[in-house]
Order: sequence, then structure tokens, then C-alpha cells
Amino acid sequence: MKTKVSRVLARAARMYSPVVVMVCVFFMGTGCAGYRLGSTLPPGLKTIHVPIFVNQTGEPLVESETTSAAIAEFQKDGTLSVVSEVQADLILNVVLTGYRLEPIRFQQNNIKETREYRLRLDARLKCIRTSDGSVLTSRKLIGEATFLPSGSMSLSKQQALPDAAQDLARDVVSAVVEAW
Repeated sequence: MKTKVSRVLARAARMYSPVVVMVCVFFMGTGCAGYRLGSTLPPGLKTIHVPIFVNQTGEPLVESETTSAAIAEFQKDGTLSVVSEVQADLILNVVLTGYRLEPIRFQQNNIKETREYRLRLDARLKCIRTSDGSVLTSRKLIGEATFLPSGSMSLSKQQALPDAAQDLARDVVSAVVEAW
């Protein structure tokens, strides 16, 4: 029993010249030629050291939450293994430069009362090759999460921090792994 694809190709071969069919098959087969599976890192870069992020925000515990999220994201991604500094091909330095709450939705009858906030974490990233000290990538990143305040604002911010840290961690891994 013929498959649908083979029937379509057979009908096309009868209707069009073999050259046209071969050209179509060629272009269908090469459509993904530029797509690349696996790592885009230069050869020899397999490990990374992730020291605790530097917290310049004035907000406590942000550095531990964001560092943990970044390490977990590198482990999930699997392109680079997280190791100690002496074993690392790369060292990731991240400075947390901003922690902001932005009101994004207000009560319908009272615009002074905020119904939803965005927690925004700003960071500067620098990834350094340990073999020669060269900077492989350096950029500014943002991690954010939205939340509805419930009860105390302090508790609501604490509950939103893991989501913002996770968003920042995805950008950190992407910036390092896809930098090349």
C-alpha cells in the first residue's frame, strides 16, 4: 500500500517532467540545511563556573535566588556543565543592578490602587574564557514577572521573585550558549 507522499510524488512525476520533480525534492530536502542541532559554542568549551551573583540592588536575597535559578537552568539546558572555578572553561559574572516594581494594572474605579505589578530585575552579564581571560560575551539582561498583590506587599514581592529569577536565568543561559 502506497503512502500518501509517494502517491503525490508519483502523480507529480506523471504530470511534470522529471527535472521539475527533482528540483522540488531537492529544495524540500535542503529547506532545513541552515538549521543546526546541538551547541553553537566554539570547540573546547564544555564547563562553566557560576559564582554567586553580585547584588547591587539593595534588596536582600535577590542574589541567591537568581544564582540558584541560573545554575538550575544551565543544568536543564545541558550544553555546559556547572563546575568549580579551577575546572571551568568559562566563568560567568553577573551583577544585579536593578530591582523595580512597576504598576501595570489599576482598579477600575480608583487609579491610585494597583491591581497588578511587574517585578523587574536588571543585570549585567560578562562571560570570560579562563584559558586566556578574553570576554566572550557581555550584555545587559532583564528578568521579569507579574504578580497580583495579596496581603502584605513584602510577601507578594517574595512570591514573585522566583519567577523573575527564572526569567532572568533563561536569558542568562541563552546569552552564554547562543552568543556564538
